[in-house]
Amino acid sequence: MEITSVMVKELRERTQAGMMDCKKALIEAGGNMEKAIEYLREKGLAANAKKAGRIAAEGLVDSYIHMGGKIGVLVEVNCETDFVAKTDTFKDLCHDLALQIAASNPLFVSKEDVPQENLDKEREILRAQALNEGKPEKIVDRMVEGRIEKYYKEVCLLEQPFVKNPDITVQALVNETALASGERISVRRFTRYERGEGIEKKASDLAGEIEAMTQQA
Repeated sequence: MEITSVMVKELRERTQAGMMDCKKALIEAGGNMEKAIEYLREKGLAANAKKAGRIAAEGLVDSYIHMGGKIGVLVEVNCETDFVAKTDTFKDLCHDLALQIAASNPLFVSKEDVPQENLDKEREILRAQALNEGKPEKIVDRMVEGRIEKYYKEVCLLEQPFVKNPDITVQALVNETALASGERISVRRFTRYERGEGIEKKASDLAGEIEAMTQQA
């Protein structure tokens, strides 16, 4: 049975597991959604599966201002109850997400949010790059898909390495907090402002500056 992106997306929404884990689970389950959920739970990859049907409509809108107004971020993070929204653990998550957005400048929350036209354009560029590098035609498409995964890590918040601990992704950070809280947690949206954006200016290592600040805290 063909495993489609729609099936993978549904399983991810129901379990909060990673995209590749969801695809593997569906392959192992022959496309059966319930068996795939069982597979992920057995592997310890779907801690939130039993909560997937519950609505996460509470939460916080948090903000982060970097270096006296150089960067400004607003992020909305949702949970199921006002009780969890008021906990220090949830507030810390929201602040860390705002910090991540300031440092890494993602364009989208998740892979599913990337418009198809963006992906088509990126594939076109990556394909041209691979051919210009002299790569054989027969392996170019495979190379392009590998580079698309790197593209996701650059532009999708949940796919990025966490700025305070690059050994885990932002999605893993969210999952850990959800497991600790016992509730479903989701990042709904964010906005990032940069002073003078669009105006030519001297380049700076913003990620390095923020990392230095977190180490001093």
